[in-house]
Amino acid sequence: MPMAEAPPLYQRLGGLYEGELGAHGVGAALLTHKWQPADLLAPHSDLDVRVLLHDAPEDWGEWNQRLAAAHTAAVGREVSHRRLLEHPPGFAFTTAEADGRLVSAPELATWSLIAGNRRDFQRWRSRAQMAPWCGIDERFYRGILHSRLGGRYRLVADSTDNVTGDITAYRRHCVAWHYLAPCWFAAAALATRTRCPGKTAALTQWRPDGLDRYAELFLRHSAQRPETCPRNPHHLLRTAHAALKAAMRRVPDTDGLGREDHQESTRTSWVMTAGMLRVRVARWLYYLDPPPGVATQYLIRRETKELRAAARALNVLAADEATPAQRQAARMATLLPSGPTTASTLRTTLALWHRQKATVQDFLSLTPGDVHL
Repeated sequence: MPMAEAPPLYQRLGGLYEGELGAHGVGAALLTHKWQPADLLAPHSDLDVRVLLHDAPEDWGEWNQRLAAAHTAAVGREVSHRRLLEHPPGFAFTTAEADGRLVSAPELATWSLIAGNRRDFQRWRSRAQMAPWCGIDERFYRGILHSRLGGRYRLVADSTDNVTGDITAYRRHCVAWHYLAPCWFAAAALATRTRCPGKTAALTQWRPDGLDRYAELFLRHSAQRPETCPRNPHHLLRTAHAALKAAMRRVPDTDGLGREDHQESTRTSWVMTAGMLRVRVARWLYYLDPPPGVATQYLIRRETKELRAAARALNVLAADEATPAQRQAARMATLLPSGPTTASTLRTTLALWHRQKATVQDFLSLTPGDVHL
């Protein structure tokens, strides 16, 4: 199945989002989104944006306020944007970090360009695809599987609060595109030790003996021909369970992780953790004060998983706190909420980050060259 161009809906949405960021002075050098154009299935898929900046802003808190305002304005344009632009961007990086190969290769390999220098973007993508396989890859793809398999994926947790239109069709989409396809994508990468660019590519290209019929079934779903698939989401879910049980038999156990330079891996972990935390304030501001009619309670609850992962990464980076960078990581870890996230905990954390503004700014702006752990 050939890779398709982004549907006009997502082309327009990307252009609209770029315009709002520019109007609010966000100053993006490049805009990308996760997944490939063929993986965006209208009207159900959301646009998961990543922002790249030439330089770190002088004030990350003020920058996040502008980012939140831009996102709010974009969502307010149309009711459908409540789902299509479900949340503000997931990461912010500098172009120096991308140039320095410090954005996780398996993450970057999934990106598609919205706006910016195409030559730079293609160079980053090519290098991410060609880099030697290493422990970063194993952890990335196995993390996808760990978060969904073994009963961890629950269809009821895929909120329909901001969905307009056919709820049953959306639930089928969740089974196929939030559960089966990401796991197939991760399994394909682990089985072949290659960084797959997207879900559709994985279903198209990785078809071990006996799995063709499952790949075809879910590709037909992605082509929005559900008449050939179980129409009941729970029936489709049972089929997905069976497909993934068979697929996981082709995934090797973790034995050799490949070449991994410790210092490079540590700097990548720092950049990925900082990149995720750089946009948290914008997310919290949007979740706490959404446009009229937008539901964000389920998004607030989802912050727990992200912040716990950040805290684990920071504590590993802090180690014995022997270097200035380690001590910065330790200080930043103390500024993250430790329990389930609620509107109250996010407000408390926003106030704490404001009081500890210098600590937050220093951590988020530390350059890769300064990270000696």
